[in-house]
Amino acid sequence: MNPAPLLYYIRHGETGWNRESRLQGQRDIPMNANGRAQARACGDILRGLIAREPEAELDFVSSPLGRARETMELARATLGLEPQSYRVDDRLTEVSFGEWEGFTLDELRRRSPEAVAARERDKWGFAPPGAESYAAMSQRVRGWYDSLQRDTVAVAHGGTLRGLIVQLGIYSSEEAPFLDIGQGVVYAIRGGSMSRYG
Repeated sequence: MNPAPLLYYIRHGETGWNRESRLQGQRDIPMNANGRAQARACGDILRGLIAREPEAELDFVSSPLGRARETMELARATLGLEPQSYRVDDRLTEVSFGEWEGFTLDELRRRSPEAVAARERDKWGFAPPGAESYAAMSQRVRGWYDSLQRDTVAVAHGGTLRGLIVQLGIYSSEEAPFLDIGQGVVYAIRGGSMSRYG
């Protein structure tokens, strides 16, 4: 059995909603200037990481959401690559927060305290109205990961990385929802472990 490919995983750069701690989910919120700087920084980090693996022939794939695609294009441009030459895979779309998208948790605590309390008891299994749970999302991200044929650079979201690392046994479903998934950093996943560069 061949070893799993090396995965370089990048969370998209910052948006205005990230800065305001709003649940973003599948809403297509654009990056801000800081987010674009973070995307270019990821390109610089990748350059150093790729230099360590000179034989690697990398695939590049992004979530379809605009903030991930712009991050990919800025990172590729920083690497001196054609910005638009990458694939898009819908399985990398962020977890849906349904009717909660656009709200902060403080706002939701005032509107729906019982539902927020239920989420806090089971962040992995809970799904807001019209949304999906982390548990369900993690299944589609695992399907994407299992389809990888070669070493890959992926740009997606904080939630989708949480889903993946639970599926890979790197963190538990109790730990993963509370992890800080950074922006402007690159995660390297291989052999059941994850390293952070930034």
